[in-house]
Amino acid sequence: MSSPHLTDPHQTNEDQTLDQTLRPRTFRDYFGQEKIKESLRILIEAAKKRKEPIEHLLLSGASGLGKTTLAHIIAYETGVGLKVTSGPAIERAGDLGSILTNLSDGDILFVDEAHRLNKLIEEVLYPAMEDFKLDIVIGKGPSARTLQLDLPRFTLIAATTRPGLLSSPLRSRFGLSFRLDFYQLADMERIINRSAKILKTDIDSAAAKIISNCCRFTPRVANRLLKRVRDFAQVKGDGRVTDQLARAALAMLEVDDLGLEPVDRQILKIIIEKFDGGPVGLQALAAATSEEEDTLEDVYEPYLMQLGFLTRTPRGRLASRQAWEHLGIKYPESYQKKLI
Repeated sequence: MSSPHLTDPHQTNEDQTLDQTLRPRTFRDYFGQEKIKESLRILIEAAKKRKEPIEHLLLSGASGLGKTTLAHIIAYETGVGLKVTSGPAIERAGDLGSILTNLSDGDILFVDEAHRLNKLIEEVLYPAMEDFKLDIVIGKGPSARTLQLDLPRFTLIAATTRPGLLSSPLRSRFGLSFRLDFYQLADMERIINRSAKILKTDIDSAAAKIISNCCRFTPRVANRLLKRVRDFAQVKGDGRVTDQLARAALAMLEVDDLGLEPVDRQILKIIIEKFDGGPVGLQALAAATSEEEDTLEDVYEPYLMQLGFLTRTPRGRLASRQAWEHLGIKYPESYQKKLI
């Protein structure tokens, strides 16, 4: 049942270029996450006064909430270089060593999907983060020896959607940890209006509100929806995004009033119709939906839980009464007794 969805990581080259254009460069253009922004401003200002690199940071939260964007803004506001990589891309200690030795003093190394770092790589990271030393083992067996290299004083910013999978020793080495929450509707409207201006798209306030209600409280989805609605308005209208055109475009994309996509609705339907509302284990749900377990946990479930449609329990996933009602399926009173 795997099908394209709005949060699909696979994008066209045009979408990737537009995402770079729409990405805020300063805190002033970054709407939402106010407490985190204030803490980061203080952190950056204090580090500048001491003429030191900022502390290592851990950013966690669901996909598309702006962790990568924040890393770029921190580098810009600090005035240092930024090197971007990801956990799966660092396969060997030599890969990490090559990255670290090519940094300059004060530079930021951003590691996305940090929970997918190899445990051997983590062992190399510990002295690098604490003492700015890189231990390299030369040779094998009894003749092996360790060579220690001095590293520039860098800052590691790690991003993860699943902080619980990070090892405790690695988590303890971050000076600060921030969890990004889903955005408020008012912030989503500001993001959509800002993006529309950059895209040189005229948009009604009513249309911006409609899109903000359907974007899963997530800036990445908001920008992607806006681009698709803009395309629809240019083909079906005069280019101006009105509330009628926005609704028609979203209907064509099969995005409902709450931002649920076909896969979201299918997940809920399978839990309700095939498993009597649950509980159902993640493995069984993944098999029934033909989706990867990680995709269910990282892409779909956070928003369904935010809406109150899905509950994770030790026994498995449960569909709430609101989910039944949203899908127009009669909620059996006997189901509530089953949960007790």
